[in-house]
Amino acid sequence: MNEPFFILELAHSTPGRAPRINITPKRLLYVAVLFGFMALIAGGLFSRYVQMSWKAQRYNELHANFDRLRTRYLELQRISLQHNEQMASLESLATEVSVEYGIRRPASTAGTVDLGPVGSAPQTKESIEQYNFLKAASFSGIYHRYAHQWQSHVVPSAWPLEGVVRSPFGARSDPFSGEGAFHTGIDLAAASGTPVRVTADGVVVSAGWSSGYGKLITIDHGNGVETYYAHLSQSLVVPGQEVRIGQVIALSGGTGRSTSPHLHYEIRVGGTPVNPYRYLARPDVVRVAVAAAKPLRSDLGL
Repeated sequence: MNEPFFILELAHSTPGRAPRINITPKRLLYVAVLFGFMALIAGGLFSRYVQMSWKAQRYNELHANFDRLRTRYLELQRISLQHNEQMASLESLATEVSVEYGIRRPASTAGTVDLGPVGSAPQTKESIEQYNFLKAASFSGIYHRYAHQWQSHVVPSAWPLEGVVRSPFGARSDPFSGEGAFHTGIDLAAASGTPVRVTADGVVVSAGWSSGYGKLITIDHGNGVETYYAHLSQSLVVPGQEVRIGQVIALSGGTGRSTSPHLHYEIRVGGTPVNPYRYLARPDVVRVAVAAAKPLRSDLGL
């Protein structure tokens, strides 16, 4: 039986007989199947390689995200620990102040705060409630009831420094615009650096820059009475500090809206400026001569 076959001839330029290779269709089919199988294996290996590469890249991304989250968690844990320590300190301070001034907590939070075992974390809610209550309690409210515990001179009655009154309380001409204005205090002419003394016992409410006042110190004397010391060159007290009548609290200057070094002294009752003269009728620290000359252009509306 004759079987069909393919003849592959290999020829070259050298004279002679060309070799022949007989390939049957069956053998050709085997070769094609073999090449197809090898191509299929190569494709599978390549697909597997691509898949493994993607998984490795995804793993690296997840690992990097995990490291970032762990770092963030440790940072939040550190901040939380700091807040717990601050709340513990705040609760201790609130308790000390409450005991010192006899302040009673509101009915909703009345009672003794359970601090728990030594070294345990404070109750955050109770600490915040105490802090807010103390923050809301004004100095005047405390002094109105407890001033006798540590104050003996709560009404301003002394002069803040030795100087000439150059601008009185009340209506005057604005030293900058020339228009009518209301002066809320008195101006005492003094060289820059002159010691400024507090005029009654009290507590420092603020000590810093305040717009046209320049460097300003505000003292709360209780019962709604406050004194202002403005245009200072330097403050010698801090907010919350207790001061006694005659104590040096600052140095005079010319900061803020001022045309020359002087001290602007102001008394407010219930937030309203009042004439300081009725408080200074009997000065018991320094005698000050009231100038009969024309008021000096000292400051703008202060």
